[in-house]
Amino acid sequence: MGKLFGTDGVRGKANQYPITPEIAVRIGRAAAYLLSGSQEINQRQTVIIGRDTRISGPMLEHALASGICSMGMDVTLAGVLPTPGIAYLAASSGAKAGIVISASHNPFFDNGIKIFNSKGFKLSDEQENRIEELVLDENNAKLSESIQHIGRVIQMKNPVQVYLDFLKQGLPYNFSLKGKKIVIDCANGATFQVAEKVFKELGAELIVLFTDPDGININHECGSQYPEVLAKTVLEKNADIGLAFDGDGDRLIAVDEKGSVATGDQILGACAVSMKKNGTLANNILVTTIMSNIGLGVALETHGIDHIKANVGDRYVMEEMIRHDAVIGGEDSGHMIYLDQHTTGDGILAALRLILCMKQENRSLSELLSVVSVFPQK
Repeated sequence: MGKLFGTDGVRGKANQYPITPEIAVRIGRAAAYLLSGSQEINQRQTVIIGRDTRISGPMLEHALASGICSMGMDVTLAGVLPTPGIAYLAASSGAKAGIVISASHNPFFDNGIKIFNSKGFKLSDEQENRIEELVLDENNAKLSESIQHIGRVIQMKNPVQVYLDFLKQGLPYNFSLKGKKIVIDCANGATFQVAEKVFKELGAELIVLFTDPDGININHECGSQYPEVLAKTVLEKNADIGLAFDGDGDRLIAVDEKGSVATGDQILGACAVSMKKNGTLANNILVTTIMSNIGLGVALETHGIDHIKANVGDRYVMEEMIRHDAVIGGEDSGHMIYLDQHTTGDGILAALRLILCMKQENRSLSELLSVVSVFPQK
């Protein structure tokens, strides 16, 4: 058996190594063993599992749950929910971990497994390496011995509403989207329920695209990787903004009222400048990656904002944000982290914060984004 964990958990083609039910059971057992403190579990402990809309999701969900329960831990199934929703549930519920079954923006035939700790952060490289060692060691007695206690599997009640309430908590009192015409593209993925609900509850005039998942149409010519239909619809409907999420809901790509697609760097830069004006840009810092567009750096320097560059990967962006006590960071790909509200990238949260900046400045999206000029670069 070869290496399991990559830059964002375990990922590959579903039903082929390493994304098989057999490996999922072993990952479940290894994660439960590690997260329990490597001791036999005598008190009830829980792991929350969520997934996106891929056809292989339920298969892997049940395999993971079997492995975890066989080690004496309970499992709470949240069903289809964005990755950041599972991270929030893990951090807010007292669970030992949250596990997401998703391959993000990849096609339906791929899938993956990523794990968040009890505080809602992704596991460290060291923790992932330890789980990998346990999974790959087929002779490890700790994962083959009988455990006295067997865990229960429980279906979570109203996870979508719990996550939705969390998203709205970060907005000002009486925040409203009345008068805003918004188009959302949910990529037939994990945001297909909660995104529509949150924007409607906030009063937006909403046009929804790609909210009919069938297990194989996730990310298919839609979502953050394919914003063409979104841009066309924004123009046709004379909308104020278009918002596209990826399959697991941790990325955002936006389209302005003129039909132009905004990059992640543009959104991050515009929001950082707006936050500085409003006194909410902690320590005057924006964290992005070494792959950021040169134009972003120029814009930040112009506005007196310190620019910290991390290695590529939202985990490394998060590490630099914590190190420098920053509240906003992300990647040009659309991962955006607001550490004053969440522990991981969140597409819907990023969309709400972007619209908040538009409202606070009373500017259209194209006007807000004009502070960042994208430079051509290889």
